[in-house]
Amino acid sequence: MKIAVFPPNSLILADMVERKGHEPLVIQKEIRKKVTDPEIDSPPFNITEEEPIKGLKYAAIEVPSGVRGRMAIFGPIIDEAEAAIIMEDAPYGFGCIGCARTNELSMYFLRKRGIPVLEIHYPESKDETVEVINKINTFLDGLDKSESKEKAEPEKDTKETVEE
Repeated sequence: MKIAVFPPNSLILADMVERKGHEPLVIQKEIRKKVTDPEIDSPPFNITEEEPIKGLKYAAIEVPSGVRGRMAIFGPIIDEAEAAIIMEDAPYGFGCIGCARTNELSMYFLRKRGIPVLEIHYPESKDETVEVINKINTFLDGLDKSESKEKAEPEKDTKETVEE
């Protein structure tokens, strides 16, 4: 399954998702598409005129252009996601925090999609860390089971939201 990871540049969460056999949807892959495109002359100034237009799908014209630009990158992650892991209250160094409004909008769209979502708080102790890792592993293992059930019984809807 394709799992959206939030913050979308969290290598730790992406690694955990990948180790469980899922595909992590992270910002690094979206950025790579932009900086390796031969049509773009000078990365990191790699915005095309289509990017703000793509961002309009997620944010109104009145929203600042930076939010629309970021949503043009985050949007495909949100659209492709079959499940999501959202870590809240993470410190500044854990993931991208460049724009609080973009983060709020991204989490809103992930929750609104109706896909399985695991929302966890950033651990502050060793015991909390072990608990968070166990919750993530249980969530990812549960997705394996629900995915195989969906293939066997396609008419059943096994999606649910998991909250802490």
